Amino acid sequence: MTGRLILLSSSPRVAPGLLSWPAWQALREASAVWTGSADHPVLPYLSEAGIEVIVVPVAEAPDRLLAAAAAGDGPLVWLVGDDEAPPVGEALARRLVAAAGSGQPVPELELLPGSYDLPGARLLDLVAVMDRLRSPGGSPWDAEQTHRSLVRYLVEEAYELVEAIETGDDEHLREELGDLLLQVVFHSRIAQERPDSSWSVDDVAAGIVTKLVARHPHVFGTAEAPPVEYAEDRWEQLKAVEKGRSSAMDGVPAGLPALAYASKLVARARRHRITSALPAPATVAGEVDPGAVGELLLAVVALADAHGIDPEQALRDSARRLRDTVRRQEDATTRADR
Repeated sequence: MTGRLILLSSSPRVAPGLLSWPAWQALREASAVWTGSADHPVLPYLSEAGIEVIVVPVAEAPDRLLAAAAAGDGPLVWLVGDDEAPPVGEALARRLVAAAGSGQPVPELELLPGSYDLPGARLLDLVAVMDRLRSPGGSPWDAEQTHRSLVRYLVEEAYELVEAIETGDDEHLREELGDLLLQVVFHSRIAQERPDSSWSVDDVAAGIVTKLVARHPHVFGTAEAPPVEYAEDRWEQLKAVEKGRSSAMDGVPAGLPALAYASKLVARARRHRITSALPAPATVAGEVDPGAVGELLLAVVALADAHGIDPEQALRDSARRLRDTVRRQEDATTRADR
């Protein structure tokens, strides 16, 4: 056997007509172009280019391709389909190995990628899967979910991600990031279905891109890069202007767990140099390190339990008082400056 067989693959996550120049060149020079899928996504574009494509049953393709290659009329192109089972390329490879082992001449077999996935291209698969789940004929459970019904899963996935980070399990971390990403796509799909004020995952991505570019003028603009120790301050300043915030306490979610809520408020007050509202730091014996601070917090929890006090609620109440005190001091400073 002589001749040349070209297996031309293309990514389903790239616009079908966007084939590489070597791919178009191979298609134009081919003696014939075959495929096993009558609805292959590139067929309309090949038709526009005047390239005829013959649909051949996948089960018959390996033998027919080898027979056609034996005629040696020029390169023969097979458009690889996403749903080929078994893949034609694997069947061809087995036949060619067997032929070569028996001393028979074999055609040249070339694997030619017509398009490649860009980084992040598999996110399109996730969007497509979610679309299928929420569409008629999909998953009844997924179809009936709402923003509110998914809140519990969003919170659970966030905590499971934290656990994966803390345990240092890299495979677990990858899995939990996927679960959290699913929540983003899920909520975006629900919003897309609203009859009014709808938006999609593309709007979500566009929004965060705009935000990141605006908050990094030293990267995407002409501003001078701030020293590393002031980078977070610059971020907060840009964020405050962007959101029209008037207080250092604005934008801290009140729904955070009490310890995280208090920590954010204290950090905000310290960053804005409103330290007079902060309580005096507790002292520990020896060096102050995470272990010592953890033991101190655990002792406070034990103290609260011994007196029948809910430590979560007690800390939340104190954090709210700190928030209100800072705001009063800010208002007083603003009035004094007028």
